[in-house]
Amino acid sequence: MVFTCIRPEADDEMKIRQNIRHFATKKALTMPVIGDIATEKMVDLHVRIFGERADPDRRDEREDHMAAFFECTFDTYIAALDAGYPEAEAREITHVQANFDFYNHGWTEMMEIPVDEIEAHYERYEEFFERHGIDIAEPLGEFRTIDIPDAPATLDKLDDPDHPHAEGGFADDVYVEDDSGEVGVGGTDEPEDVDVSAAPGMQDVDRTDEKTA
Repeated sequence: MVFTCIRPEADDEMKIRQNIRHFATKKALTMPVIGDIATEKMVDLHVRIFGERADPDRRDEREDHMAAFFECTFDTYIAALDAGYPEAEAREITHVQANFDFYNHGWTEMMEIPVDEIEAHYERYEEFFERHGIDIAEPLGEFRTIDIPDAPATLDKLDDPDHPHAEGGFADDVYVEDDSGEVGVGGTDEPEDVDVSAAPGMQDVDRTDEKTA
């Protein structure tokens, strides 16, 4: 947070926004063939969003790491959906993974979770994390299925963390912001007949497999 954040805009704190684009992205990611294209689009989007939060002098050296890491988190997202988590929680799980990784590298300016709330977010999804070998030190667990390029850490920032995109107080539940700006606990009901073309980057994709997905 990557999928942290799987969403077309960047969260300014650990609240999850949810609208038709997120449900369209969910549909695209869970379809055969189209799912691979959607994953690529969303990885690029997340690298851009979080790269823009990084220290400008550090952005380039982190991009390959972020791209591979985020690619793995989309497998986490699908596994969380398959385990019965609603869309907002499945997406938040991937944001938590990303923030574990940012914390481990001292990339505090990219974090959505204050340093002192990292453990609380782990505990909320502990059952899922334990099942898949995920913890703060190993944020991908069994979803680390590809090589993740190394990237330099800035661990000194943990001593006096600056995280302008993190806001405390959202560690006890999943907080969802709708299009009107209202924030509530939990997510909205998934609409019927979602069009995958509403997902970021999917407007020009050939959807010949959609009806058989």
